[in-house]
Amino acid sequence: MRPIPRWADLVLVPLVSLLLAAVCATLVILAIGQNPMEALETMVAGALGSAYGWGYTLYYATSFIFTGLAVTMAFHAGLFNIGGEGQAQLGGLGIALMLLFVPFPHWSIALLAATVAAAVFGAIWGAIPGWLQAKRGSHVVITTIMFNYIAYALIVWILVDVLRPAGQAEPATARFAVGIPALSDVPGLSSIFTQAVPVNISLFMALIACVAVWALLWRTPLGYEIRAFGKSEPAARYAGIRPVRTVMIAMALSGALAGMMSINNVMGDSGRLLQNSSEGAGFIGIAVALMGRNHPFGVVLSALLFGFLYQGGAEIGLWTSIPIDLRVVVQGLVILFTGALDHMVRQMLSVLFSRRKVA
Repeated sequence: MRPIPRWADLVLVPLVSLLLAAVCATLVILAIGQNPMEALETMVAGALGSAYGWGYTLYYATSFIFTGLAVTMAFHAGLFNIGGEGQAQLGGLGIALMLLFVPFPHWSIALLAATVAAAVFGAIWGAIPGWLQAKRGSHVVITTIMFNYIAYALIVWILVDVLRPAGQAEPATARFAVGIPALSDVPGLSSIFTQAVPVNISLFMALIACVAVWALLWRTPLGYEIRAFGKSEPAARYAGIRPVRTVMIAMALSGALAGMMSINNVMGDSGRLLQNSSEGAGFIGIAVALMGRNHPFGVVLSALLFGFLYQGGAEIGLWTSIPIDLRVVVQGLVILFTGALDHMVRQMLSVLFSRRKVA
């Protein structure tokens, strides 16, 4: 297969993958006896047709940016971090412990402390599988999957037996004394988001994290070491790059980014720690990173798309007879074509560009 131009790799491959996913989704909707145009109109109107819809779309996209960046960071070190779910839940635990037991005079100070706690807890949960691979040879894919289940069991135990307030039946912590402003509460933005929406100022933190990851990977010696190690471990060793150090740092940074996702929903939307606080964003982050070509700015665009699919799918379930589970089908199709069938799309475009050169 001949290589395709870089612009085609960055633009055409994702677009063609999306088109193929849309065609398959249309066939699925037709097969269950529903109207694809009605589904599309409902999704667009519900996710993009109002400031209220945008509020939910951006809320979901915020979580997906963090987890997509987490996968991206590990990928550039040649690692496939599938533990975003567990790392995000541990990040939520760090936030809960910080906000429940430390009094803060203002939400800005609480946000800074909670961010550090979420990053540290997530980094620890990511660094352990990194150490197991670097020192013991345990494959990071297997260990991160296992750590998702361990994290879930740990959170359930803590919520049921440790942090649940007396007399409360629900397995959840008490509400935090301090939270962070939603965009509907921010002066200037409140004129746009006139209704209460869950998107909050952690959206800006996600965008800052995007720039920080880009600067780290492409503008620092550490980023060069991470990317060199991911391209070729033997060459990196020959150049003096220490494998254990690189793997540990990459997985710790990846876990920290996933842990910071909980600022959005634990501190922002829920105002307390609940079971399954990650809301599946850890797994969706894998698709976000793949579709964003493991580039921070591509991750932002991909996260917006999946935020649209999440919110639009919820609107379909509310206002049409199409099952809400269709959004899972559409997400699966997008993942299928942007991930598993990515080579097929590239091959199609390679043939197309080869014919154009011959002509």
